[in-house]
Amino acid sequence: MNSTELSSSLRNAVSALHKRLRKQSGAVDMYSMTEVETISRLFRATSLLPTELALQTRVKTQTMSQILKKMEEQGVIKRTPSKDDRRKVFVSLTPAGRKLVEKTRYDRDEWLMGAIEESLTAKEKELIEKVLPLLNKLVETK
Repeated sequence: MNSTELSSSLRNAVSALHKRLRKQSGAVDMYSMTEVETISRLFRATSLLPTELALQTRVKTQTMSQILKKMEEQGVIKRTPSKDDRRKVFVSLTPAGRKLVEKTRYDRDEWLMGAIEESLTAKEKELIEKVLPLLNKLVETK
């Protein structure tokens, strides 16, 4: 397999796995991909400005405002005015929002663990374990 075929096959496999994992969460029915990404970024960063979230998720600030309004109404996020500049408002997850992320991750991990146990031999599991550092290396490539 040449480099073009390898990169295309890897992209297809990673994309298909990502889609399959996404289906394992109840949040898939409630939230768009951008909304899920927004929640995930808030989980990792603790709090961000709406403009930062818009930039990171590659949407317009107006779109992000709508997303945040929906999530605030659902009790997933909260807004906190900046102590230094009252014009700025930081967005963070509520405890319910954090619980949503943790439950989603648990559901996905449970499905993937079951799929690995059910579908792969011991040698195939070892092979995946050996490939993980290489996949992480690709993720870190600029």
